Amino acid sequence: MSIRTGVPSYATSVAPSLVVAGLAVAASLLVGAPAHAADGGGARATAPAASPVSAPARTVVTEGQVKEAGPGGTLLYPSVTSCLTLTVQLRSGGAVGAHASLFQVPGELRSDRILDRIKSVTGGRAVASVDVRGAVGAWHPSYFTKAIESYGEGEEVPVPAGQDTAGIAAVVARGLGVPTGLVTVADVPDGDQTVEVPRG
Repeated sequence: MSIRTGVPSYATSVAPSLVVAGLAVAASLLVGAPAHAADGGGARATAPAASPVSAPARTVVTEGQVKEAGPGGTLLYPSVTSCLTLTVQLRSGGAVGAHASLFQVPGELRSDRILDRIKSVTGGRAVASVDVRGAVGAWHPSYFTKAIESYGEGEEVPVPAGQDTAGIAAVVARGLGVPTGLVTVADVPDGDQTVEVPRG
């Protein structure tokens, strides 16, 4: 150490820029220290705040099932090939979705039980609209009142002749106890169907 200046003798060989950089680091550490003084010092990671907006619920309705989705949710009908889907929008909000299968899936509802189950799930709530979509050409309207599986040996099963949208709308309206004007029927290509349920 030099007696004359009180500065270590090796300090003269250190580049001034390094000294300035070192002082800047020390200052930043000192400035940041009080923030952690109460918890014993040391930086701690803060957990990100949870998002107040949650993703809308997705309700999957497979063949032979009837389920309800709340306002803002989504009804997903997977693999609609020879099936029809029925989406009943409720005036009070939410929707009831049904996936009517041409042939009964083991453990699920037959086509002639679908409309009764929809009525049971809606529970008397007012219906705003009914949207029927799917393989319209594969369906005879009577399949909603007598499923293909319920025909005995020697009984003739009705065969659809083209797309009877009016006949399907009429039998669905009658089965649900709603005016025919609330029911729309559309033939859509094979694949998944997704229906967004209005929030209100």
